[in-house]
Amino acid sequence: MEQRNRRVDMTLGLGLAGFVLLPWYRIEEGFYAFRWLARFPFGADEAPGLVQMVAEGRWWLAVVAALLLAAAAVRFFSPAGEARGRLLTALGVAGMGFLVLQGFAITFAGWSWTIGEALFGPLSIGQPAMGAGAVVVGLSFLFLFSVGLAEQGVMRGDFFVIAAIALLVALVAVFVFYPVLSMFVGAVQDIDGSFEPSGFLRNIQDPAIWSLDCVVGGARCGVAWRTLWLAVMTATGSTILGLAFALVATRTRFPFKKGLRLLTVLPIITPPFVIGLALILLFGRAGVVTTFLSDLFGIEPGRWLYGLTGIWIAQMLSFTPISFLVLIGVVEGVSPSMEEASQTLRADRARTFWRVSLPLMKPGLANAFLIGFIESMADFGNPLVLGGSHGVLSTEIFFAVVGAQTDPSRAAVLAIILLFFTLSAFLAQRLWLTGKNFATVTGKGDSGIHPALPRALAVGVNALVIPWTIFTLVVYGMILVGGFVNTWGLDNSLTLAHYARAFSVSLQDGSIAWTGVAWDSFWTTMMIALIAAPLTAAVGLLTAYLIVRQRFVGRNMFEFALMMSFAIPGTVIGISYIMAFNMPPLEMTGTALILVACFVFRNMPVGVRGGVAAMSQIDGSLDEASLTLRASSWRTIRRVVLPLLRPAIVAALVYSFVRAITSISAVVFLVSAKYNMATAYIVGLVENGEYGVAIAYSSMLIVVMLVIIAGFQLAVGERRLRRETRIAAPAGVRPLPAESIKEKIA
Repeated sequence: MEQRNRRVDMTLGLGLAGFVLLPWYRIEEGFYAFRWLARFPFGADEAPGLVQMVAEGRWWLAVVAALLLAAAAVRFFSPAGEARGRLLTALGVAGMGFLVLQGFAITFAGWSWTIGEALFGPLSIGQPAMGAGAVVVGLSFLFLFSVGLAEQGVMRGDFFVIAAIALLVALVAVFVFYPVLSMFVGAVQDIDGSFEPSGFLRNIQDPAIWSLDCVVGGARCGVAWRTLWLAVMTATGSTILGLAFALVATRTRFPFKKGLRLLTVLPIITPPFVIGLALILLFGRAGVVTTFLSDLFGIEPGRWLYGLTGIWIAQMLSFTPISFLVLIGVVEGVSPSMEEASQTLRADRARTFWRVSLPLMKPGLANAFLIGFIESMADFGNPLVLGGSHGVLSTEIFFAVVGAQTDPSRAAVLAIILLFFTLSAFLAQRLWLTGKNFATVTGKGDSGIHPALPRALAVGVNALVIPWTIFTLVVYGMILVGGFVNTWGLDNSLTLAHYARAFSVSLQDGSIAWTGVAWDSFWTTMMIALIAAPLTAAVGLLTAYLIVRQRFVGRNMFEFALMMSFAIPGTVIGISYIMAFNMPPLEMTGTALILVACFVFRNMPVGVRGGVAAMSQIDGSLDEASLTLRASSWRTIRRVVLPLLRPAIVAALVYSFVRAITSISAVVFLVSAKYNMATAYIVGLVENGEYGVAIAYSSMLIVVMLVIIAGFQLAVGERRLRRETRIAAPAGVRPLPAESIKEKIA
């Protein structure tokens, strides 16, 4: 009883603080500048909701006050139980619904709908976009709704689980569905806002999208089929390579494992157009390899790189590390005791791997394939640099938005096709894994050892990994060298001028002056990426926990909604965010918040898929044992689940951090003069012909990201399981000394 009342008290206190102590509307100069404090609480723009209602004449806010007072009356005059829970749930829904309704109904000029003026008469004053106070009160109503459901016994009365689900649903609705819906609505509207679907109908029937008059993947194929073929090839190749790297790093005696892990991360921390540029310098018509082969063998230089082949190579370089990051935790999590049991029953190493180990990796393989498929579908930088006449859906959407003839309905049609392909892959993955159990980490001790890979498989994975590693080193060698030459391909004399122009530092009046042209965008990028990365990891892993461990209405639809934000190209995300958040009720364009929100909800699905794959291997009895001992859901997550999810945490942190730095497509539309990101600045350098400075900037970003990624790894640590970590040696070979690893989850 005390705990129930305390939850209601804290929720009401949150609502009161938002209505009385915080500015109700958006502060133009920025909330965190705190300059609004000098005019608070009686400034017209800085006043809280109470003052806006009484002094500024915004009478509709009285409904918000009445709902908060009604909730307080229910708290003090109704005993805790199902009856009070129903009342609190109703008040929470009413509060959230009214905030949304009044936000859309009343804008700067007054009523946005004629029905409002007809019912209540004209308004003498309108309202700007919602601010901190309105958001906090909205959260208060959301938590009132959650408390009410908990008091009714929903989800066994677990307030934390209910509140987490409600909050995530609200965030996905605001930052995924609302922007996309805004864009789609605009696609079937005329300039004056009237309904006009002719453009949509014309584009959905365009032969350039669906033509099958081609060889597989050829230039004459419809853009939809070209994109699908490329995505399947990239997903298959990156999954195979990612698994090969994971096996070499965990199941072989490869002497350079640490370097291998570092090398697999390099492609993902590089802006995609830089990899494309390096490939052009290697294999383009005037590339190093092309020129060498032409001089040595008389081979005529060709344009084979500019098309699906070049895009596929660049995407393999970019997305194989994602598969590796997903699969490394899955491969490590396979129970050695199961493999030992197989060998005890006289199965050889090959049969043990193919019949025991590999089937237990299915969740990771399915998730790696799905992520590779979606990444290829949504990729923008590589096709833009290497596509030539082989356009894909993402670049076609970009040119439909910013081309000479802007066609938003065409962009919407292409986005819907992307979504259809992604949904098909998602459903196929679900069908493949349905009804199967892959738990390998249970509450029982596990002190087995991993058997060595079968000889043929060990030779095969090394034959894949070693050449790919050499190829990656060559590509990055081109990138690094390019920053130290005057003009790539013309004047190859060494110079430091590019680094000096980008990152020069001087002393002025006894203080450090960041005089380089790249410093402003560099510090902005680091700040936003370091804010977005932990938020992305936290939201993604919490979502994974809810999807795997909880059963609630609409769970599958909720999971799909998360993947939808990942499937839509960044160009569409950027445009949809501008259309949704450039006016009330939520106005965020030109701020750091819109960049953080874009990165969190664009990259969160990777944390979700990695968390789902890792949690599929953790037996649910561990959670149940903790809850049986009266631990709360939050304590169970913090003390039991998270220590076993460390590989997934590292993957989510690393991926979200580097994607916040290397993202191009969405960032181009969302940056402002105050908040300019590194990739947008580099694109500007390339457009101005300053390739040396652009490459120097990219090289510096790679170094900085490597340092911060190493910091993430040290801060999170590794998952420790009570098991022997040696690798069994082949027959007749003395085994390696065993190292006992102890674990205690307290």
